[in-house]
Amino acid sequence: MNTTISVDRERMTKQNEAVNKGQIVYKTSQLNLWYGENHALKNIDLDIMENEVTAIIGPSGCGKSTYIKTLNRMIELVPSVRTSGEIVYRNRNILDKSYQVEELRTKVGMVFQKPNPFPKSIYENVAYGPKIHGIRDKKILDQIVEKSLRGAAIWDEVKDRLNQNAYGLSGGQQQRLCIARCLAIEPDVILMDEPTSALDPISTLKVEELVQDLKKDYSIIIVTHNMQQAARISDKTAFFLNGEVVEFSETDKIFSNPSDKRTEDYITGRFG
Repeated sequence: MNTTISVDRERMTKQNEAVNKGQIVYKTSQLNLWYGENHALKNIDLDIMENEVTAIIGPSGCGKSTYIKTLNRMIELVPSVRTSGEIVYRNRNILDKSYQVEELRTKVGMVFQKPNPFPKSIYENVAYGPKIHGIRDKKILDQIVEKSLRGAAIWDEVKDRLNQNAYGLSGGQQQRLCIARCLAIEPDVILMDEPTSALDPISTLKVEELVQDLKKDYSIIIVTHNMQQAARISDKTAFFLNGEVVEFSETDKIFSNPSDKRTEDYITGRFG
């Protein structure tokens, strides 16, 4: 049998299996990315499924954050970046220049490593996105703010201080406020880049519980340096090393029976 046909059939079978298990939200195919001459991402093939938490782990400098920032094209803000390959989101290649980045970012929200609330009231932080999208009706904005803060599991803590500056919140509360701000625009996907690395253990636990709850309504991709966190909250895990995906599988398998020795070496602490 022709080897190429055999490989193509095998790939198609795997794709069909993935589709049968659930809807593919993001399909990354042969993605390469360069910062100038530095080849930062190499031939990335990755399928992200809806209503799952996908964790991306790996040592510093392995391409984790670079990859997640391609998913909403924030990476384009970096000078001298160029890419090849495809990232198909809901059947459209987002790297196609005809795809408006503003449209993409209304569907793909992002939560960063350090909480970054606006220097505004708690209310205005959450209402900001809907206002940008033309919602001015105070009654509707009130409903969105309450729903979003409830969705981020922080409503009961802030409902009596909505007009106070967000900077008065603790770090953990600020991060959940940023998640509420993300939810207010009703995204399809939430990207999280090390969202708990600046938080204390109690705040980290609250965010982890929130992530588990949010996956009922959203697809979540989380970059984390904390392997225990990945094991606790994710459905699937991708291990990145030197800009490549070494292994991608169900989280339980990655942590209990990895296929690649490099994965085993990393999760058992032999390097990283």
